[in-house]
Amino acid sequence: MARKYFGTDGVRGRVGAAPITPDFVMRLGYAAGKVLTASGTTGEEKPVVLIGKDTRVSGYMLESALEAGLSAAGVDVLLVGPMPTPAVAYLTRALRLSAGIVISASHNPYDDNGIKFFSRDGAKLPDRIESAIEAEIERPLKCMASARLGKVRRIDDAAGRYIEFCKSTFPTHLDLHGMRIAVDCANGAAYHIAPHVFHELGADVIPVGTHPDGFNINDQVGATSPRALQMAVKRNKADLGIALDGDGDRLVMADAAGRLYDGDQLLYVIARHRHKLGELKGGVAGTLMTNLGFEHALAKLKVPFARARVGDRYVLELLQERGWQLGGENSGHIVCLDKHTTGDGIVSALQVLQALVEAKTTLAKAAAAVTLYPQVLINVAVKKRLDFFKHQEVQRAVTQAEKDLAGTGRVLIRASGTEPVIRVMVEGEPRKRIAQAAQAIADAVRVAAGTRAA
Repeated sequence: MARKYFGTDGVRGRVGAAPITPDFVMRLGYAAGKVLTASGTTGEEKPVVLIGKDTRVSGYMLESALEAGLSAAGVDVLLVGPMPTPAVAYLTRALRLSAGIVISASHNPYDDNGIKFFSRDGAKLPDRIESAIEAEIERPLKCMASARLGKVRRIDDAAGRYIEFCKSTFPTHLDLHGMRIAVDCANGAAYHIAPHVFHELGADVIPVGTHPDGFNINDQVGATSPRALQMAVKRNKADLGIALDGDGDRLVMADAAGRLYDGDQLLYVIARHRHKLGELKGGVAGTLMTNLGFEHALAKLKVPFARARVGDRYVLELLQERGWQLGGENSGHIVCLDKHTTGDGIVSALQVLQALVEAKTTLAKAAAAVTLYPQVLINVAVKKRLDFFKHQEVQRAVTQAEKDLAGTGRVLIRASGTEPVIRVMVEGEPRKRIAQAAQAIADAVRVAAGTRAA
């Protein structure tokens, strides 16, 4: 479904450039308030929406703009300040609110930002609701009469509520005493949450990336820049490390030697443990980017596997369709539907830790069965939407790559839902061959996009 503003994870872009401007975000807040009120998501006389944000300096401005739009639509607003995306989903559901809104650009640099929504049950909004919001944005903003305007107040205990929720997903008969864990919060929304969760469960916590200043979110720290985590693990002789991204829904881990483990490997650790205990409901969902090595490892366990489109919202949809509970992306979004309604980096880390503690094993041993195939990913910047498969240069490059791989690998081209780029991924062996294939396809995409001469 073609949408003008919404991507795979809300509305996102560079601050100050459309659509991430104060006037647009105010209209977005108003439109969301009107649609969510009319869509039957609330039974209250006046709907109530919760707003959380990450630590970007632009969050103050966008929060105020959303407040104004929602208030004009007659919606009351609750503010929680910096809070992980999954915390907003949890609080929206726990407080029986009409919807939740997160101001964040996740793993992107500080000068990007975005707006994403959760329904009253803590799930991503369905496409039809996002389309309705887009349609409402194009209509004139008509402010409610003064007597019907929304009010705004803060929730002071939101962090404590979410910390207790995270801890509740870890078995009460287990603890983390004796474990030294480095926790990298990416100078993002989990900076005042994640260290407390692991500390209160008994771990000796080494905090990393817990001093946000509005500009340093994801800056050489966090799940997308894990070197700081690796150094902290080795320097402090930690048992393992946990890295989150800027809004706390993505997870990467490191073992005692500083070796990194991505979402596929961590998802396997959780799935294998639940399978052994007879607690894995159905199969496991991945995406088109999920590594073949992960799929093969599950096949050895005779665990069903299915691929969704890239994006945690599509993983969730597939899980719901199949009646399964466990899925994720190699980027580190892991969904455990028996624990939460959305991907949660802290909760996912606790599921991995549960598997390690109960099996009395290490992260390296638990993930050893997954032999990842090399993947080469090239992001090609484009200035506008590009239907790349209509271009013969791209078709020829893909056909040649598939011929060269001769059934020993995969080719995937897709438009990013969060950035103006075309992602080219080639997976297989040997690495030199797939790197050449990926580069040839990326060059063809550049020609099609007009950024390189034929």
